[in-house]
Amino acid sequence: MPQQRLTPDEVRFLKLAFDADWISSNLRLREGEYQNDLVKMIASFHLNLCFPDVKNIVERLYGKEKTEDVQFIRKVQTILKKLEKSNIVKILPKRKPWELQRYGLSSFKFQDADKNAVIFATEQEIEQAKVLLSVVTSKEGAPSSRLSSYWRPIAASLLLLFAAMSYVTIVWDVTQATVNPLILVSALIVAAACSLALGRALSKT
Repeated sequence: MPQQRLTPDEVRFLKLAFDADWISSNLRLREGEYQNDLVKMIASFHLNLCFPDVKNIVERLYGKEKTEDVQFIRKVQTILKKLEKSNIVKILPKRKPWELQRYGLSSFKFQDADKNAVIFATEQEIEQAKVLLSVVTSKEGAPSSRLSSYWRPIAASLLLLFAAMSYVTIVWDVTQATVNPLILVSALIVAAACSLALGRALSKT
């Protein structure tokens, strides 16, 4: 799964998970069972500063073909819901309405229903992930990054303005007694270019 830029809430979530103590659960987390496998996979994503959705998890565990099996996906989602109710897994808000829900862990250390201690990452792995998180957040907080986030809405507004002006020019030209092909074609090219650039700019926000 490609690494997306972390939001402030996601950074806080990861820090809490990395620093969390033992959490008691009313579910069994025995090695080799679905529940254990799912939590272990989410933990591996977390250590790489990622929040997987159900298809990301299934693809890593069972292969891409299984992500097309609707019944299997629903079965996994049911198990993830049980894990959430037991305070093992957390469901994160969607970044965009059409995306699948993403999952995170409340901790890497649990005491399951059988009173077994279950650990999903070593102290060394967690410390390495913390270092990686600090590097990523420091880069995202750099002046160039802040400048980029400042200019992005301005650039989008300008593109929207140019696109709107181009469409107005097109409408004006075609309503004249004699259509000027040069003006029409030029306005169409500018409108199309601005619309494409605006779409790309908005997709990065």
